[in-house]
Amino acid sequence: MDLDQFAALRTPAGASALAAAAELAGGDPLAAAAALRSAGVPGDLAAGALTQAELRRRAVGKFGPVAARMFFTRAGLEQATRSVVADRRAARLRAAGVRSLADLGCGLGADGLAAARAGIRVYGVEADPVTAAVAAANAEATGLADRFTVEYGDATAFDVSRVDAAFCDPARRGGTGRRVFDPAAYSPPWDFVTGLAARVPRTVVKVAPGIDHALIPTGAEAEWVSVAGDLVEAALWCGPLADRPRRATLLAATGGRVGPPAGHPPHTASPARAPAPAGGPGSPPSGGHQLTGDGTADAPVGPPGRFVYDPDGAVVRARLVAEFAATVEGRLADPSIAYVYADRYTSTPFGRCLEITDVLPFSLKRLRALLRERGVGRVEILKRGSALEPEKLRRDLRLSGPAPASLVLTRVAGAPTVLVGRPAEDPAG
Repeated sequence: MDLDQFAALRTPAGASALAAAAELAGGDPLAAAAALRSAGVPGDLAAGALTQAELRRRAVGKFGPVAARMFFTRAGLEQATRSVVADRRAARLRAAGVRSLADLGCGLGADGLAAARAGIRVYGVEADPVTAAVAAANAEATGLADRFTVEYGDATAFDVSRVDAAFCDPARRGGTGRRVFDPAAYSPPWDFVTGLAARVPRTVVKVAPGIDHALIPTGAEAEWVSVAGDLVEAALWCGPLADRPRRATLLAATGGRVGPPAGHPPHTASPARAPAPAGGPGSPPSGGHQLTGDGTADAPVGPPGRFVYDPDGAVVRARLVAEFAATVEGRLADPSIAYVYADRYTSTPFGRCLEITDVLPFSLKRLRALLRERGVGRVEILKRGSALEPEKLRRDLRLSGPAPASLVLTRVAGAPTVLVGRPAEDPAG
């Protein structure tokens, strides 16, 4: 999509084409294109409207119903922050006293819109002219244009003295759409990003969840965020915004609080340190579940127990497995593998729990015989520290029978091991 094509979508004829395309989204694309053309919509406008309709349909998972009024590019939607994450980040900035924010590399505007909704004056800068136009249109479409303005330009040239905080989400895809793994090739480049905090102490940087810990600036808080169990991003909180060295945050897909099991309060755990006082400059707002620590603790090591926990990806990436293990009185059976074992069940939002029925040195023949004896015909397969391919193993097991089972491929004291189990149930109901 170029600027002329985008401008056409914003005309009355474009609005009519978008409305017609929305009725056809999700169906046969060739039939949809033919239907629009037969209704008198020019081919280029029909193609653009159908593309927007499809992107809007896909964007609902990130943005909710408001996606039906927004505009998107394929690359922009791929990198855009989910609204539940952006809203929580905006609330944390607002709670820290931020009133004006530079959104450097604002993309489609997901984070800028969230900050504006929170009452923060946002100045967006975007290096791609089409993306900048889309972000400005999204601010208008959501009624936030008075608090979120976007300019096309170089983020590195923006006068940050105009604001009291900065947010940067450097583009991690090249012109061909391929992922960029070298931080020096980000846009803006990594040296500019890491230097921001020296000029704007209250700086937040969105980064990929797989960021090398060696790249985390000294004194910054690194936070990993998962949504409904899906690890989606990491963020670096700098200067007075930093609260703990490492944080894992678990959010629900639709925002707000992740619901713990009935009868259990929302969970904030930090075995190594007491929680920061509520309302402090670095304290995040309530909502979701948070585990914090410094990422250097070692969990105790011992034999497998009756239960095994598979920690959430945010916990693992934040290197808070030891802190998690302390919350369930658990241990590792192999110091290099993030499965946590315990002798009794503890309800927790930070990991999934299985009850172990069997611990076997891995042997395909022995495992197949055990599952056949128990009439197991369906298995889920989890793995850490195993080179086995789950789908190949599933075929090799030649399963038949009505019963389900869970298999965990791992190592215990360095030896290839398979755990057979089932989802754990709270003995207290």
